[in-house]
Amino acid sequence: MPSFDYNSLIIDIPDYPKPGVVFKDITPLLADAAGFNAVTHAIADHFRFYGVSKVIGAEARGFMVGAPVAHELGAGFVPARKPGKLPREVVEEEYDLEYGTATLQIHKDSLGPGDRVIVVDDLVATGGTMVAQMDLVRSLGAELVGIACLMELEFLHPRDILAKADAPELYSIVKVK
Repeated sequence: MPSFDYNSLIIDIPDYPKPGVVFKDITPLLADAAGFNAVTHAIADHFRFYGVSKVIGAEARGFMVGAPVAHELGAGFVPARKPGKLPREVVEEEYDLEYGTATLQIHKDSLGPGDRVIVVDDLVATGGTMVAQMDLVRSLGAELVGIACLMELEFLHPRDILAKADAPELYSIVKVK
């Protein structure tokens, strides 16, 4: 597949959500049919021969990237949701954010031994959300075979946090230095 200029469709929003932060808005990239297709195919192509049976993605932007990757791979999709959003028995993982803590839950029967899983998200910043999803996968006895994101905020050093959590190699499409 020819290379795609992802950065041309990612808009910098200065001082959002607070002064000093430059928010990377990926919605124009996802709204562009060629851009959305390029994102989906780049991640799916990277993991095409990993034998992936499930893709997990965190609410809500992880849904937008992870679900089409799962479809492209012929795999199931497991939504990692905020507490109280899933109707059946769940497992949960609490994790640290830059400004506090959060919790993700998945249905207890959504993964198990024999599943080969990749975690897919829109971006990785400090790594907390990614590590929480990795822990959920492992807690149910599934095999974590990869992690991926559309955008990696390299200046926050997420690979250091991921390495401490024994993460597989991170595949990211756009790297922000």
